[in-house]
Amino acid sequence: MSNRPLAGAVRYDNSGRVVLVTGGSRGIGFAIAKAFSESGAHVVSFDMSDPGVSLPNVETYRCDVASAESCESATEWLRQKYHRVDVLVNNAAIQPVESYVPIHQLSDEVINRMTQVNLLGYLRVARAVLPMLIEQGDGVIVNLASGQAHRSARQVGVYGPIKSANLMQTKQWAVEYARMGIRVVSVSPGAIDTPMVRASLEAQGGEAALANRHPLGRIGRPEEVASAVMWLASADAAFVTGTDLEVDGGLGAFGAFADPY
Repeated sequence: MSNRPLAGAVRYDNSGRVVLVTGGSRGIGFAIAKAFSESGAHVVSFDMSDPGVSLPNVETYRCDVASAESCESATEWLRQKYHRVDVLVNNAAIQPVESYVPIHQLSDEVINRMTQVNLLGYLRVARAVLPMLIEQGDGVIVNLASGQAHRSARQVGVYGPIKSANLMQTKQWAVEYARMGIRVVSVSPGAIDTPMVRASLEAQGGEAALANRHPLGRIGRPEEVASAVMWLASADAAFVTGTDLEVDGGLGAFGAFADPY
């Protein structure tokens, strides 16, 4: 990966906004929580684990997005404390190393857990939060999809289709709630330097092989995804809804996630 410094990110003023990030304790979710907190927002992370680093204006509330009861309970706590949500970032997702196999080798346990977290988890949290957004008459939902939602690769037979479904969730919810002042968008990262990607690099041929699939010649940084989310959640993107932004180092333009057969 290039050691060149990141270009200066646009700084938005999110003072007074309440931002909910699922899976905000690590990786992309942590970078998003950090970016919003540094711009003045009150950030709540729904997560199963505490972050290793404490951030100002960020609270972690234990929530299992695979459980409807847990999502409802956590959202009720959020409502009682802050009385509103301005931005929901659906980010919590899993891609276990054992899922990198052809589908005939997948266990029901892996399939069910990935579906419960990566697909139904987005639905459950949005369902719990939407009544507040509707009451407010405004709000933004950002769903984290993936480059694997747009193009196929070997050994992602569950993750890829679920991430594709996240794109359709974005379109459906955008149409459903646009007249209520609610925007819904998604971001599709390429390979990003996160613990989840690090854990699966061997299954994908190593960092060099993965980096070379991106025209920019490297994998991305969580902060680069966070910058895209910040823009989409801002007033600068007020006429943007129902669409997806690929933050992928040119992967989509190149046209293939997997190396050629």
